[in-house]
Amino acid sequence: MSDSDARARTLRLDFLLTALTLAGTVAGFVAEARGSTPGIWLCFGTAFLAGGVPAARTALVELVADRKLDVDLLMVVAALGAASVGEAGDGAILLFLFSLSNALQDWAFTRTRDAIHALMELSPEGATVEAADGSHTFRSLEEIRPGDVVLVRPGERFPADGAVLSGYTSVDESALTGESTPVEKEPRSAVFSGTLNGQGVVRARVERPASESTLAQLVRLVEKAQAEKSPTEQFAARLEGPYSMVVLASAPLVFAVLYFLFQFTPGDAWYRAMTFLVVASPCAVVISTPAAVLSAMAAGARAGTLFKSGAALEALAATRIVALDKTGTLTRGEMRLVEVRAFDMPEGEARALAAGLERHSEHPIARAVASAWSGPAPEVADVQGVRGKGVRGQLDGATVWAGTRRMAEEAGALVTAEHDTLLTAWERRGVTTLLLGCERQVLAALAVADTERPEAAEAVRLLRARGLRVVMLSGDRADVARHIAADLGIEEVMAPLLPEEKLTAIEALRREGRVLMVGDGVNDAPAMAGADVGMAMGTGSDVSLESADVVLMKDDLRRIAGAWDLARSAAATIRFNLSFALGIIVVVGVLALAGKVPLPLGVVAHEGGTLFVVAVGLRLLLHRVGRGADAADAAADTPSEGGEAKADAKVAAAA
Repeated sequence: MSDSDARARTLRLDFLLTALTLAGTVAGFVAEARGSTPGIWLCFGTAFLAGGVPAARTALVELVADRKLDVDLLMVVAALGAASVGEAGDGAILLFLFSLSNALQDWAFTRTRDAIHALMELSPEGATVEAADGSHTFRSLEEIRPGDVVLVRPGERFPADGAVLSGYTSVDESALTGESTPVEKEPRSAVFSGTLNGQGVVRARVERPASESTLAQLVRLVEKAQAEKSPTEQFAARLEGPYSMVVLASAPLVFAVLYFLFQFTPGDAWYRAMTFLVVASPCAVVISTPAAVLSAMAAGARAGTLFKSGAALEALAATRIVALDKTGTLTRGEMRLVEVRAFDMPEGEARALAAGLERHSEHPIARAVASAWSGPAPEVADVQGVRGKGVRGQLDGATVWAGTRRMAEEAGALVTAEHDTLLTAWERRGVTTLLLGCERQVLAALAVADTERPEAAEAVRLLRARGLRVVMLSGDRADVARHIAADLGIEEVMAPLLPEEKLTAIEALRREGRVLMVGDGVNDAPAMAGADVGMAMGTGSDVSLESADVVLMKDDLRRIAGAWDLARSAAATIRFNLSFALGIIVVVGVLALAGKVPLPLGVVAHEGGTLFVVAVGLRLLLHRVGRGADAADAAADTPSEGGEAKADAKVAAAA
């Protein structure tokens, strides 16, 4: 039996017992109205057995196995106490509402867990594998190996991470990234395990086994996240046992005080003690934090923002400084041809010649130049790479070349002042330059650079709109880092930094506030581990993913602001829930001691408060974790100038 089937079966049993408890309670009051004593005992007895035995069993297991008092024990004792003073009906009502509350809580948390565990259902059972002779066979997921070529038809899911070899299609990646728009795929495009193929038939080469795919990593991280508790959850869990013991011990104390000091009758004193026992139990306090944390984590996972633990969620809400890696995070992490200046030929011909010359090389700069031209390119023969300088080849009996100034000098070409001025100006912007020539003539200058992500500037604006301090950390040259930072609106730059220096920089920033470090590479792992919260891009290295506390499955930096908004909403919800739950205990507890709250009303207040904090926590399931809120929402969430209080007020108002 699967976990989901087991949970469904448990839920059905919970609601069946709740219904039986209700039926016994209603029938008991009917029998009481008719004066049928056997009927009263039979009906209320049924209610006590259906509603009390499961709770008593749970409480005894906790007591014997973990030596811990459970709140279930308080409810059973209170119900028996009510029956002992002739108020079996009140005890039955208590057990019914307590049973209903537990069933609804289980249902709510099952929905939350199912929203996360739905990820685990994305992997197909297997795929069609193409053999070397062109034949096709179906293999199970465990039999598919890196290097295998799989055929994925419309409506099928990709079995593993890989790259498209042939075919064009659109792929629904929303389950992994939260991106609702299908992503177009063509040869060389990356595809991920569990994503849904659209209309086209594609052949893809498997690059990683299914057990190491992006989906498998995501599932493992989710399972780990569910097992770890946030600091507030840990505190509430530690509080439950001692608090329950104090409340249980307070019942005879309240009875003694009321009976001996205030001269109450034994029945009245015991009734008030049992009422106090009910309203003082910490159900709402214990459940308030998990309800919010699990709901927020489910909302994040559904949108492609994975929190590895509740602690990461709470820590992110407290961050005030965002440190961003440059290469691969703020930038694309791959070289692109950004500018061409032709001197003695049309620009199109210069681009074509450069592409024809560079397409024979696997160097990142060569790939950038070659991929920037999609038209026909001349066939350059005898292409040779010159280490550290560039490439040269033969075209129609003439030597053509592309490379550095030294390459031009070796070719005997004249690099004029105009050429040098242009190259120097480009290099100050942080780009890599090269010259294109034929024999002794310089034909064009080209600029290649790692360009900013298109959403990076907006992401920085969203973060700053929330009052967050944004800092760039880079291992690149200081002038390059400062140029990109200026384009993106980042005022603080720390560069150049080695990996260990990034960690030192993070430690310095932590002395000024809580720090979120966002990166994607192996060299970012120490800094992410050293920050209060580490956040990795979903396509980053395995080391950075393991070091991170939060993973953005979609490479969209604007989701950093969305994740922060979710964390803040969760933190505000937790504070509201705890304040409400403790307030109910204090106010209704005092009124119960004063005799102003009868046992049925105390039961309603207790169980109603528990269900209310669960409902407020589940509201986070509706939170949209996207690309950040608009300017108005950002201003409301800004921590400076009272923004934190505004954010909390919004949560309380919505609740």
